[in-house]
Parts: sequence; C-alpha cells; structure tokens
Amino acid sequence: MNWEQSYRLRHATRTSLVPWAAASLVAALVCAPAVRWLDRATGWGLFHFSPDGARAVLQALAGSMLTFIVFVLSALLIVVQLAIGQLTPRVLAIVFARPGVKAVLAMLTFTYVYTLSALARIEDRVPDLHVSLAVILNLACVGGFFLFVQQLSGGLRPTSVMQEVAHLCQDVIQELYPADYTPGRVEQTARELLPAAPVRVVKTSRRSGVVMAFSATDLVRLAREANAVIELVPEVGDFLAADDPLFRVFGRDRPISEDALRGCVAIGDERTLEQDPRFAFRILVDIAIKALSPAINDPTTAVLALDQIHHLLLGIGRRQLDDGQARDREGALRLVYVTPAWSDYVLMAVSEIRQYGDGSLQVDRRLRALLNHLTEVLPDERRPPLREELRLLDCSVQRGFRDEEDSKRAGVDDYQGVGGNTLRRRREPDCIDPTEVQP
Repeated sequence: MNWEQSYRLRHATRTSLVPWAAASLVAALVCAPAVRWLDRATGWGLFHFSPDGARAVLQALAGSMLTFIVFVLSALLIVVQLAIGQLTPRVLAIVFARPGVKAVLAMLTFTYVYTLSALARIEDRVPDLHVSLAVILNLACVGGFFLFVQQLSGGLRPTSVMQEVAHLCQDVIQELYPADYTPGRVEQTARELLPAAPVRVVKTSRRSGVVMAFSATDLVRLAREANAVIELVPEVGDFLAADDPLFRVFGRDRPISEDALRGCVAIGDERTLEQDPRFAFRILVDIAIKALSPAINDPTTAVLALDQIHHLLLGIGRRQLDDGQARDREGALRLVYVTPAWSDYVLMAVSEIRQYGDGSLQVDRRLRALLNHLTEVLPDERRPPLREELRLLDCSVQRGFRDEEDSKRAGVDDYQGVGGNTLRRRREPDCIDPTEVQP
C-alpha cells in the first residue's frame, strides 16, 4: 500500500459512515457468542423471560430497530440537506466526520445485529443474559437518539458550523506553520533555486481531480535515493486534468518510478483541510456570500463568518509561512512546492465578502474593524495587503452609500456590525471617486 492509498483509507475512515457501520456489525457478531458463553457459565438472569415471551420481545425490538435505523438515516440526510442549502455544500464531509454521527450509527447497527443474534438462539432454554442485554441495548438506543437529535440540531446552526471549521483550521495552521513570524525571513521558494531545465516531466494519470494532499517525506526520500530535486507543479487545492504536469524532476543519477511519484500525491473529488488551510477560508467565505445573496439576505450570518475569519487571519499573520522547500538530513534541497503567500490569504478572506456585501452597513463596519485591528497588531510586513483592502473598502462605501450620513456610519469600526460602541475611530476615505477626477 503506497502513501496515496493509505491516505484515502484514513480519509474514508474519518468522513465515511460505512467503515463504522461495518465495524459495529462485526463487533456484534463477535460479542454475541461471548455473551452466550458467559450466560452458560454463570447462569445469570435479570428478566427471566419464557421462550415465547423472549421471542415476542426480540421480534418486536428487531423490527422496530430496523425501522429506527432507516428513520434516523433519513432524518439525518434531510437535516444535512437543509443545512447545506442554508450554508454551503462543502460542510457535508465535516458533518459526517463528527464522532457523534458515527457513534450513533455504530450503536444502532450493533444493537440491531445483536438483537437478531439473540433471537436466533431462543430455544427451549432462554439465554437470559443474552436477551436481557439486547433489551438494555435497545433502550439505550432510544436515549442515545434523543441526545443525538439535540446535538445535531445545535451543531448545524451557522455559528456552530463556522466555529468547528475555524477550530479544524486552527489545528492545521499550527501543524503547517509551527514557528512564529520572523521579519525578513523568506516565506516562498524562489524558482531560481532549481536547476536550469528539468530532466523529466511526470504527468498525472488519466484520472482528473483536486490535489488533496501530498507526502513531503516520501518525495524527499525518492529524490535523495536518485540524487535529484523534485518540483511538485500543482498547489494543494488545484484541479488537475488528465495528463497535466504533476512533477518536474531535475538532475538524477538513478531513475525514479513514475508510479512511486504519483503514489505520493492524493488526488480526489474535493479539497480537504489536512494540508489546505485556505479551504477553511473558502468554506467560511461561501457561507458569508450565500448569506448576503438576495434569496437569503442574512448579513448577520456574514458578520459571524467574519468573526471566525478575523480569528484565523490573526493566527496566520503571526506565524512564519511555509517556504515551499524540503531538504534531506544532509541539508540538500530535494523538494520544491508551491505555497500560499500572506496576500493570498487576505485576498481570499476579504475580497468576495466586500464585493457581495457592498451596501451592507453591518458587513462594511465589521470588515473595517477586522482590517484595522489586523493592521495595528500584525508586523509591518503584513500590512500592505490589509491597507489595500481598506482602500478598496473605502471605495466600495463611497459607491454604495450616496447619503453622507450613511457613508459616515459605514466608516466606523464595529465588531458587532451594527450595535457596538459607536465611539470608535473612523478613518477618512482613502479613495478617489472617478466621477470627481477632472479630465
């Protein structure tokens, strides 16, 4: 099994419900004989059912549990579809990756299979421990279902979803960018470090998709064994069509298997958060701009999204971003890959919300508070993209608010959008109206 296959297996385990249902089914088939053996060894009893009574109870429980499983899955899909329509389709994998969803499905599947196993063993002698445990499990499933409904209904609120996305992204940021920001240190690889011309170009297979993640460790090992430098052409999150360039190999003493190189990159249908913090910004921005659409018209949700974006930008701005290089133990350059710059994060986080929120007092005030605060607290090298966005925000306010008083109100920092302390600093617009320029 290569790295790509193991990555896909781990990803499926985290986001798919099938492995958990299959594991609980196998666990029930293993536990049932063990409980029957324990029943024969101890003779323990609780309910003391008669054979006919045990059959009647277990038949009713098995039938109702199957109906219960179908109902729970149907309700889950309906609720998730409603949340997707209100927020964004990109939260689907995050919802199914929640431990509570997988635990409830595993619990229901285990109980159903275990109840069937107990029913099949009812003969002249009733294995009372076996039957009693089946009854208790079914009762526990009812209680677990109510707890699951409560957690799911609260967990799919916009605030809860956005907080979960931001929390996951914060973990990824700490893993990818462990060092604090150091002024003057290079954060992106200069292409001049690469040799003059590649020896070979390795293309993708015939399968197209999005670059989900890659293994820098395995690529460095392959490059070291061949005494070569490998360049990963696409960036994590990029879409690749069939036969697009995937690697460029520079200077090699020994050949590198193309299949081995391709096995170090996972290509799938959708981006993931594991090595792509910008995907979290993409989710938050999508939630915000959908809330700002005329069909929904919910600027408060956009302000809540800006709260989480503010938090993430503050964290990234204080970190040393990746330089896009990987070296072996001797310090020789072995891998070069594309990394996002600070300006890329600012552009993704702010620009679309500013455009779609044009004319919204809440969005303009909250966005101004975000940009002004980051400009104040982040290092000087981080400020130019923030100041540019402030300038564009000023232009947007002048276009969107022709009334002078509304324009002044939109020029106030407000962390609540509308409703916060109005005695905050207000900047004078840093934008020239094109209609006022003399020819």
